[in-house]
Amino acid sequence: MSDDKPGTPKDSHYARLRRAHRQRAGAPQVQRTRGALPAAAVPEGLVRLYGLHTVRAALDNPARTVHRMLVTRNAAQRLGLGDLSALPFPVEQVEPKAIDALTGTEAVHQGVLIEAEARAPKPLSTLGDASLVLVLDQVTDPHNVGAIMRSAVAFGVDALVTTARHSPAESGVLAKAASGALEHIDHITVRNLATAIEDLHAAGFYTIGLDSDGPRALEETVKGGKLALVLGAEGKGLRQKTRETVNALARLDMPGPIRSLNVSNAAAVSLYVARRRPDRQEIRA
Repeated sequence: MSDDKPGTPKDSHYARLRRAHRQRAGAPQVQRTRGALPAAAVPEGLVRLYGLHTVRAALDNPARTVHRMLVTRNAAQRLGLGDLSALPFPVEQVEPKAIDALTGTEAVHQGVLIEAEARAPKPLSTLGDASLVLVLDQVTDPHNVGAIMRSAVAFGVDALVTTARHSPAESGVLAKAASGALEHIDHITVRNLATAIEDLHAAGFYTIGLDSDGPRALEETVKGGKLALVLGAEGKGLRQKTRETVNALARLDMPGPIRSLNVSNAAAVSLYVARRRPDRQEIRA
């Protein structure tokens, strides 16, 4: 069903008054587009973000610069946007198929898309007083990384560390899986993970690599103070150099016949264990 509904004569009257007011005030007009827009590559330096939670979090993030928005009437109401012309960037009120043309029909965009400047990853030196960090060793699936971000924000992780290569770039897929968490966590990228782990040691972090064959359970391995949990990619797990560099390897004890979890699920369970340990008060809430 289309989000555009025929207006009453009264609606048309007020619409004409609003347009006249915007013209007198020099305000940007809201462009209403029917039909599909031509698919185009994302402009350099920008990222397309879509979905209600994702877009709401981006709009609420003062560090996020939005260049334009496509939104259906229904989605605008659900986001509580009110007067679209009052937003500080161009807005187009469209039908869902116009957004489909940009995201592809498989994307669950929920009637809203923004083009915004991609957030620049931070260097490891910006950790500051962080006390709980999650490190990913070449996890490449954006769905997994987005889900991990969501769990990381839920459990109060201070930063997510990934490698500059063999890690997904910021994208609509990743942001949708993160369900708004992309805007709430520092994302740090490093060129060499083993070197970064050594730098974490120098900064006082105790690093634990998650491994299904780890010698001890994670509950028996976590310590107080600064903690960094390191997770490997689906299938291959932690690389050998990473295994040799962390302070300890630990496993998640699972009594069932399956001894491994999807990396995003393993991240959530690991963070729960880290937060539940007896000396958890030593980690900044």
